[in-house]
Amino acid sequence: MKRVLLTIAYDGTDYHGWQVQPNGITVQEVLQKGLCELLGTKTGATGCSRTDSGVHAKQFCCHVDCDDNIPEDAFIRGLSAKLPSDIAVIDCKTVASDFHARYNALGKTYVYNILNSKIKDPFLERYYWRIERELDIDKMNEFCGKIVGKHDFYAFSSSGRTVEDTVRTVKECFVTKRDNKVKLQITADGFLYNMVRIIVGTAVAVSDGKIDPNDTEKILAEKKRENAGITAPAKGLFLEKVIY
Repeated sequence: MKRVLLTIAYDGTDYHGWQVQPNGITVQEVLQKGLCELLGTKTGATGCSRTDSGVHAKQFCCHVDCDDNIPEDAFIRGLSAKLPSDIAVIDCKTVASDFHARYNALGKTYVYNILNSKIKDPFLERYYWRIERELDIDKMNEFCGKIVGKHDFYAFSSSGRTVEDTVRTVKECFVTKRDNKVKLQITADGFLYNMVRIIVGTAVAVSDGKIDPNDTEKILAEKKRENAGITAPAKGLFLEKVIY
């Protein structure tokens, strides 16, 4: 028996997130079905994290225990052939038997995409939150700079969180704009349920003048969800990188 680390990418539009659940099809369910067809036996895949319904991933990692002699390149090609077009296997490597895709991760980087335009772009609609009003990138970055560091992010998480410890360390958070495309990038040692989407919603509220960036410390300290911004739509969020 060996343990392999799979790296996959997927368009999350048609999935109810990563983890298997009774009320809709998930990426984990589809991947495990493909593994079963490839290996001829029921095989589980343990992910590096959960992703919300509709969220995408450019680099999602999971570990799989299997008993086979398939070369890694052949494993990638064989499993890819069993998967739909919106899920791709991009890497496969053998790891130590005690390696864990979630608990060995040192951090993750997420990217959130905003289309700052009055005109709809049908080719970006699935992957961008479109905002017509002009965004103030300087104000958004002022807010982002204030959440960098170790903080209790309770106010930036939804009630569906499954952990009691809401302290996380944000290593970087910044906003860039190129033409009409705005990107918020954030790296942390871990993330709470809906944390990135609420941070994005709050950054937009700061841009709109609804929240003063100087109130960020107060929002963190008071730990009241209603003091932060809205939860941005899932479709603009991408898991960009898992750090080991």
